[in-house]
Amino acid sequence: MEEFQSVGAWWMWAGFGVFVLAMLAVDMFMLGRHGAQKVTLREALTWSLVWFTMAMLFGGALWGWLDHTAGREVADTRVMEYLTGYLLEKTLAMDNIFVFVMLFGYFAVPLEYQKRVLVYGVLGAIVLRAVLILLGAWLIAQFHWVLYIFGAFLLVTGIKMFLFAEHEPDLTKNPLLKWLRNHVRITDGYHGDKFWIYEKGARWFTPMFLVLVLIEASDVIFAMDSIPAIFAVTQDPFIVFTSNIFAILGLRALYFLLADMAERFHLLKYGLAVVLMFVGTKMLIVDWFKIPVAVSLGVIIAMLGTSMLLSLRASAGKQK
Repeated sequence: MEEFQSVGAWWMWAGFGVFVLAMLAVDMFMLGRHGAQKVTLREALTWSLVWFTMAMLFGGALWGWLDHTAGREVADTRVMEYLTGYLLEKTLAMDNIFVFVMLFGYFAVPLEYQKRVLVYGVLGAIVLRAVLILLGAWLIAQFHWVLYIFGAFLLVTGIKMFLFAEHEPDLTKNPLLKWLRNHVRITDGYHGDKFWIYEKGARWFTPMFLVLVLIEASDVIFAMDSIPAIFAVTQDPFIVFTSNIFAILGLRALYFLLADMAERFHLLKYGLAVVLMFVGTKMLIVDWFKIPVAVSLGVIIAMLGTSMLLSLRASAGKQK
């Protein structure tokens, strides 16, 4: 098999890492400065636009650099892969939002406390994605047949998601939540946005801690879908990492922007399921027929747009 050459030089990895750490520091500083308060729709929209603009500016800068150093063909190919990967990960992140809505509703987390949990959730997701992306890149480089395992996994996951799209998980039967409630001291109510308190010489964990643990656990589950999916678009670890991280960085703002509209996009899960089935099939046939990146981008946009439009149409019909 032909050796794959990544476009990411060491200084590009280092520079992107510094950028991510700086943006996370700004985000957490603003969080601490404002304290526990509700995130407004205007604030969520502003940050969503900021993250999207940064992702597009990065893509433009990457294209300019590659066009200058590697040629127009490489620049066009890699940036198309970056944009497709970014949109794919952003699409799959919608499923995270449905889970966040369910968890916050189940535990009745006050609006003003939700953003702190999501900040740590994003931090955990970034670390987890970095580890899994590097591991996935190494596995594919060493064992090409791993692509078939990824493809079969995504295909089966997509089929299951499609068949059980209307199924609501019962958190009372969640084994992790059961274990925590049986082995950890849990307070009856919230104590601000704290994860634990000290009372009578002992540490007690608040319901906020339970929410955080379940969000981090959901990050692990969703990473198992998204990481194999992005490798169906490109095997360049730098493109995989940057597109993935930009999609994750905007997740918190996207949640506050779409949380109140989650019910209106109830058919989106069917679109996500079809996307996973398409991506899984693409990986399974890669050695016989390679689907162009532009086609993949078109399919993702079509599935996402169609499922959202059908959701809005169905919601409008119910309201009438």
